Amino acid sequence: MARKYFGTDGIRGRANGVITPELALKVGQAAGLIFRRGEHRHRVLIGKDTRLSGYMIETALVAGFTSVGIDVLLTGPIPTPAVGMLTRSMRADIGVMISASHNPYDDNGIKLFGPDGFKLSDEVERQIEALVDAELTKQLAKSADLGRAKRIDGVQDRYIEFAKRTLPRNLSLGGLRIVIDCANGAGYRVAPEALRELDAEVIAIGVEPDGFNINRECGSTETAALCQKVKEMRADIGIALDGDADRMLIADERGRIVDGDQVLAVIAESWKEDGRLSAPGVVATVMSNLGLERYLGGLGLALARTPVGDRYVLEHMRGHGFNVGGEQSGHIILSDYATTGDGLLAALQVLAVVKKQDQPVSKVCHRFDPLPQILKNVRYKTGKPLEDAKVQGAIEDAQARLDGHGRLLVRPSGTEPVIRVMGEGDDKVLIEEIVDGIVDALTKAAA
Repeated sequence: MARKYFGTDGIRGRANGVITPELALKVGQAAGLIFRRGEHRHRVLIGKDTRLSGYMIETALVAGFTSVGIDVLLTGPIPTPAVGMLTRSMRADIGVMISASHNPYDDNGIKLFGPDGFKLSDEVERQIEALVDAELTKQLAKSADLGRAKRIDGVQDRYIEFAKRTLPRNLSLGGLRIVIDCANGAGYRVAPEALRELDAEVIAIGVEPDGFNINRECGSTETAALCQKVKEMRADIGIALDGDADRMLIADERGRIVDGDQVLAVIAESWKEDGRLSAPGVVATVMSNLGLERYLGGLGLALARTPVGDRYVLEHMRGHGFNVGGEQSGHIILSDYATTGDGLLAALQVLAVVKKQDQPVSKVCHRFDPLPQILKNVRYKTGKPLEDAKVQGAIEDAQARLDGHGRLLVRPSGTEPVIRVMGEGDDKVLIEEIVDGIVDALTKAAA
């Protein structure tokens, strides 16, 4: 059953359009009621990124939670994975991250975490949706039972220390010159500081948020500035976080981008050598390159594929005993440490391998030659272009031309009004032709 508010990663949309104060208040009330367990004073921990609309949404959520008797702890700007970690370590009943991740500043979103620090299941999200649309007046707290709200200090230091402890105590990043692009987002304080405390020489960019510049010409979705700075500073490595710091991409010393598939290969091979893999394989999505699957196979490791979305990767990891998983986009989940994708933790694992091998990043992080893979997006305003007869015909024709010698994936995004078309195979010219054919049909259907 389709959900009304929740997508693949919480509730997301235009701030003050889709994500209104009214909706945030109702979500706070609904989530507060769902997670009431027992007679203790219940608490919610709320973090956010650096968007201007974060103030509005945060205030509305506070009103919602306190109105049903939930105390609120406000952290200010902090990465999404830090919210998951702190929710669990501070024994909160709920965690909330206000962020639209890699989207532009004028979008925002609400991500919810349970007391275990994990994102909510589809079933719990459906329960919350039902309450959002219900009349809750009779379920509000009595005057004497209203919640309190306060800002808490020190949470950024706690997260930095947590991140550092994922590495061996004697490991130093001394001698490495690192450019880190924090996307003017949630990691702008913690990520550079963590690297400095590990003795790296740090050049930080994307660390001047103004409420409007999150993800704008910076971060993991626009890496040109990072690549240029790496070459300019003759750095050993570049790291690009996204707006809420739950994913990252690497730039090698030549300023060339290393995607999440290569990062998964680096970590998986290193952990296999150290006997740290809890299962003989890695979990990734249908978007991951066939080259990764073949490379892991050569190491005796399987690649389990899931639908797109880090929540589905994590569900498969938890259900089948894997401790390494992620997405080509740079969401890397290391479940020994984190309950969600964590850009800083993933970067630290790669840096540990770089130090261990004492080789240039271009060598350390190039584990396989990816097969030609073409990904194009078609934006639409209304309707269901995928149901158009000509679009379906173009997809059927493309599958016939591939004839089993590649992969084709056409799917709507779970976070924005976009249809993604991905083709992959050994013949690049053929892949370009079939992707362009489907894109052309979709563009006409969406007009």
